[in-house]
Amino acid sequence: MVDHSDRSRSGSARSLSGRRPLSVAGQVFILQAVVIVLLVAGAVVALVHQSLHDAETEAQRRSVATAQAFAHSPGIVEALKSPDPSKVLQPLTEETRKLAGLDFIVVTDPHGIRYTHPRPEFIGKRFVGTIEPSLTGKVHVEDVQGPLGHEVQAVVPVNAPDNRVVGLVAAGLKVENVTNVVDKQLMLIFASGGASLALATGGAALVARRLRRQTHGLDPAQMTRMYEHHDAVLHAVREGVLIVGHDGRLLLANDEAQRLLDLPPDAQGRPVEELETLDPATAELLVSGRVATDEMYLAGDRMLVVNQRHTARNGSTLGTVATLRDSTQLLALSGKVERTNERLRLLYDAGVGIGTTLDVTRTAEELAEMTVPRFADVVTVDLADPVLSGEEPTGTAADMRRVAVSGIRDDHPLFPCGELISFHPSTPQARGFSTGRSVVVPDLSSAPNWRAQDPERTGNVVDFGIHSLLTTPLQARGVVLGIANFWRSREAGEFDEEDRSLAEELVARAAVSIDNARRYTREHALAVMLQRSLLPRALPEQNALDVAHRYLPAQSGVSGDWFDVIPLSGNRVALVVGDVVGHGLHAAATMGRLRTAVHNFSTLDLPPDELLDHLDDLVDRLDKEEESTDVGAGVVGATCLYAIYDPVSRHCVMARAGHHLPALVHPDGTVEFPELPAGPPLGLGGMPFKTAELDLAVGSQLVLYTDGLIEDRTRDIDVGMELLRQTLAHPGRSPEEHCRAVLDALLPTQAKDDVALLVARTRALGADQIAGWDVPLDPAAVGGMRAAVAEKLDDWGLSELAFATELILSELITNAIRHASAPVRVRLLRDRSLICEVSDGSSTSPHLRYAATMDEGGRGLFLVSQIAENWGTRYTSQGKVIWAQQPLPASAPGANDTDPSPTSSP
Repeated sequence: MVDHSDRSRSGSARSLSGRRPLSVAGQVFILQAVVIVLLVAGAVVALVHQSLHDAETEAQRRSVATAQAFAHSPGIVEALKSPDPSKVLQPLTEETRKLAGLDFIVVTDPHGIRYTHPRPEFIGKRFVGTIEPSLTGKVHVEDVQGPLGHEVQAVVPVNAPDNRVVGLVAAGLKVENVTNVVDKQLMLIFASGGASLALATGGAALVARRLRRQTHGLDPAQMTRMYEHHDAVLHAVREGVLIVGHDGRLLLANDEAQRLLDLPPDAQGRPVEELETLDPATAELLVSGRVATDEMYLAGDRMLVVNQRHTARNGSTLGTVATLRDSTQLLALSGKVERTNERLRLLYDAGVGIGTTLDVTRTAEELAEMTVPRFADVVTVDLADPVLSGEEPTGTAADMRRVAVSGIRDDHPLFPCGELISFHPSTPQARGFSTGRSVVVPDLSSAPNWRAQDPERTGNVVDFGIHSLLTTPLQARGVVLGIANFWRSREAGEFDEEDRSLAEELVARAAVSIDNARRYTREHALAVMLQRSLLPRALPEQNALDVAHRYLPAQSGVSGDWFDVIPLSGNRVALVVGDVVGHGLHAAATMGRLRTAVHNFSTLDLPPDELLDHLDDLVDRLDKEEESTDVGAGVVGATCLYAIYDPVSRHCVMARAGHHLPALVHPDGTVEFPELPAGPPLGLGGMPFKTAELDLAVGSQLVLYTDGLIEDRTRDIDVGMELLRQTLAHPGRSPEEHCRAVLDALLPTQAKDDVALLVARTRALGADQIAGWDVPLDPAAVGGMRAAVAEKLDDWGLSELAFATELILSELITNAIRHASAPVRVRLLRDRSLICEVSDGSSTSPHLRYAATMDEGGRGLFLVSQIAENWGTRYTSQGKVIWAQQPLPASAPGANDTDPSPTSSP
């Protein structure tokens, strides 16, 4: 390979020795040096001439100004008329001359005889110069050869008040003094000229040096040959080259560029935007001036790869150079590779993005969203209706529910989401569902089987621009769950066999996820059904409390939260809220067992602390039983809050086992969390439970809840309780309104854990619903009590119950007098039923006996159990209470009163 740079450097050296012509850089340097010398010489000559002219002009100006000033000075006329003008004027002229910097000031009479002169010996002699113009009143300037030598002088007349010339004043400089001033400036002029010459020559040398580097020291002939070679190469390469100026004009286009772009012969020099053969996108790129790398543009039936860069390396806007390469054939190959890569990316993204949840509908939506617009313009997913509820499909396409629709436009005329569709047997969807194989319809406009479904709607689909259909069944474990429909417009092209295989792969992955979601939906529905069957389906009827409740199962599955409202004797009501730790069917089953146990213990009328003790023992036994089996699940733990409210005394007793504090909303809207002794969770054992007693005003509301309401990963539990306090602090709300407000404020989205919420507003029995008597320990007192009770029943309009009530009280009072201790008291309560209570100071429990035919006693409690609807015994701190309950007659006041308003306390 020949090193042209070395050849250039050797040629340049030979030119310096005179053996060959100077290089272009050398010639340019010599030309610039000659031009600079001529320019500097001309500038120096001009400066010298200008300095001489300026000095002479300045001398004349100063001479005229001084002469005029002296000629017009006050007293000059009187001095000329004095007997000895020289004596007066000589000192003045000398002083003025020195101040003005002139060589002489001469005053003469009108005949030119001097009165003053710098050299006194010339006083009295005739003035040398022309005085005639001045005698006529003019100022005259001239060069003369005077007594001091060659002089430049100005002659000015001195006028009397009557304008008569009475004398002359001449002032001036010697020419040699003017020349001396110019001589002092010449050194500066020549120094400046030399410096300018040096700087200009140095600059020319730098320019020549740079030019030498750019031209590699070539002479003009070599440069000509180089450009000839450059031009030959430029038009011989098989790559188009375009150079565009900053003004958008085409400066150069080689032969290949003209061929690729089909440019006219006169294209060079014209604005790019005026070239009709250029594609608009290509023209826009060429005039934009932006940098482009391997961008694809059309030129007729060719696909061009265009690269564009600035012609200046520093990025200035001098212009751009673009190269064009025909890649039509290469593009076809690379297009196939890119299409394959795109399909692989789509499959990968589908594997990651489809099936992110265990929700059937959401999984179908993910399939539709993933494939639009990467595979189809519109995608619809239809599932067999049973699949949505977790069941397996029936095997026909008669009932298909459209669960997902996604498209590049939302105004398409396809069936909307949620529509129940019964596909005609001839449609591609029905055939795909029945056979389990994909069906391709290349042209929907000529597909009568598809149009048979709904001629009007299918016509709108074709008019909308949808051209091709690919239907693929969603099949998992040999069962077809639904169909996925991929729709394309004419611009996107028809579906082919490669599209069919890709769609089947995508749909197969989605079908597995949909089937998993379907099975989860079924299991979840069964678990929720089991859990709801273990919870109270309806609250019992009672008048002690207004109760509202909510139960929200967790999004991820069932749990062990529960609540209950249990009527007790004496019109009392028990409120229960509990939570079994964990999720799943095991937690729900354990919750059912605990709820049943609470009901059973409540029938014993146990106080809250004793009930929790029994429940704690039960949980401990359950844990031990399950630990001994192979399952080994265990209860793990449970919490519970148990409260009893008495509407007669407005007294509330409650205890808790590891549960959160209840909220108490006073009638004025004040909210507090009453302090209850914190017992351990159920199943731990070892520590007794303690109760707390509260007196509640009528209209107060107790709010019991589980931890799912206030606990959240995004907030602290104290924040949740404070938010609950703020939500409840609204007086006048009903329990139902409180339930709605609390859930809206604390659970704006789906609950992460089960939530049980119970809100109870207190009521009280009025004084007219209660009657009580103290009974002395005397059998004779039984008759008096029967008469008093009968009278009270008459007052209440319950005369129909008088006989049965007298019989019940006779037996209960007699047993208390015979077998118990004082004090004995009788109380009647009239509410939804009539309750008779006999209390005494003994803790001995009565037993129901079945007396033999010959027995004289033992039939009292048997008669009570036969007459009363319910009866029982509860123990108090002072003894026990035996009660019996009778339903009110249908005609009795309040017999059908299911929702009386709260009354004031008695």
